[in-house]
Amino acid sequence: MAKPQISLKARALRYLAAREHSRLELARKLARYAQETDDVNALLDFLEAKKYLSQERFSESLVNRRAARFGNSRIMSELQSHGIKRESLVNLQANLMENEEARAREVWLRKFGREPADAAERAKQVRFLQQRGFSHRAIRAAMQNSIEDSDECGAQ
Repeated sequence: MAKPQISLKARALRYLAAREHSRLELARKLARYAQETDDVNALLDFLEAKKYLSQERFSESLVNRRAARFGNSRIMSELQSHGIKRESLVNLQANLMENEEARAREVWLRKFGREPADAAERAKQVRFLQQRGFSHRAIRAAMQNSIEDSDECGAQ
């Protein structure tokens, strides 16, 4: 016996129940299942009007999931790839900038946990943090703090 076909609206609600989606991402997913008579944009407008779909909630969700692992530029780039406009992200970006140095330090400590032994190892550590999207200022501060912390521990 064939499975009954679920409606586009039910499919959208199932996706949104699992996690927050951006409008662009949800439109891509639903387009695969849309029939000629289905209007995906009208459905998305309905979901936004009923507050089932929210760009702000999606943005906050993505930031919360990624902040512990990635830097500001990588997170902002991912948000833009999901169709979130940069001007709507001013508050999120300001919050991210406040603690980027601390987040860079945490990522650095989890990955390496020790001061680089030589210039080659230091370059490797800097490249790792750059690939994660941390700014040069945050990388410098994270690694500088680690050197100062190890000096304090050695002096005691």
